[in-house]
Amino acid sequence: MTIQRRTVLAIASATLTTAALARKPRAASLAPLSEGLDPVSPPRDPPDGVFVTADGASHHLTDFKGRGMVVNMWATWCAPCVAEMPSLQTLSKALAPKDIAVLPLSSDRGGAATVQAWYNAHDITALPVLLDPKGALARAFDAGGIPTTVIINTAGKVVARLEGAADWSAPEAQALIQKLVAG
Repeated sequence: MTIQRRTVLAIASATLTTAALARKPRAASLAPLSEGLDPVSPPRDPPDGVFVTADGASHHLTDFKGRGMVVNMWATWCAPCVAEMPSLQTLSKALAPKDIAVLPLSSDRGGAATVQAWYNAHDITALPVLLDPKGALARAFDAGGIPTTVIINTAGKVVARLEGAADWSAPEAQALIQKLVAG
């Protein structure tokens, strides 16, 4: 009986693993940024909600005024979010010298430890652990779901938004973000 139970469990496990891998989005399948990014016209003020860093410190988006911002609302359990995180990391590395901040706000209820463990498991080293644990900023931005990303220019205005995942790593995407945040 024990051997049969183990065999059944092994088969079920293999079936579930195969199904999960088949559905896992791949970064290569992400749409180009230009296909989904919607301009906000006229540009508008972002909500002044609070987000939290890994050490528990609270910050406001206004703390970054004068810098361009790419604010991404995501979660570790969201498959499209997971697919785009490596490309957001590439974007962050490319734009950091240009004083453009990529701010990934996680809505994970497990907090910083959950996000950090996910970062470690997926080799995400160039993004900060930032939390929007109750989704307050996502609601304030009227996000229809996650991932949702908003682009804020150096004047502190929301100039574009994207609902859904995209490839942020392409040089064209980086150039577009730089142009948008410059105003």
